[in-house]
Amino acid sequence: MEEVERLQHYFQVLSDVNRLRIIKFIDKEKRSVSEIVKNSSMSQPLVSHHLKVLKNSHLVETQREGPFVFYQLTNPKILDILGLFEEMLPKENLVSDFSPMFCCPSWWGNSN
Repeated sequence: MEEVERLQHYFQVLSDVNRLRIIKFIDKEKRSVSEIVKNSSMSQPLVSHHLKVLKNSHLVETQREGPFVFYQLTNPKILDILGLFEEMLPKENLVSDFSPMFCCPSWWGNSN
C-alpha cells in the first residue's frame, strides 16, 4: 500500500468523533471497555466496535489481566499529533461556517 493511501486510512479512522474521544480518554493509561463506556455516552457494543476499528488500525493494543482486557495506545505520539491539529484550529467555531460541497438545485424536490 502506498504511503499516501496509508495516511488516508488513518485519517478515515480518526475522522470519527467517537474514536477521537476514546483515544483522548485512554490517553497514556490502560482502560477497560467498562471504563470507556462509563466515560462516554456510547453503549458497550458501540464502544467495542470502535475499539475493534482502532485495534485493526494498530492505534490501540490490548493487554489481558486475568478476566479483564485493557486497551492502551500503541504509540502515545498519536496524542502529540492530535495536539498539533488542535493548535492549528482557528479560534472561531468551524461548524457554523460549514457549507456542504454539494447543494441540491433549486428545482430538486419541487413538484412544479
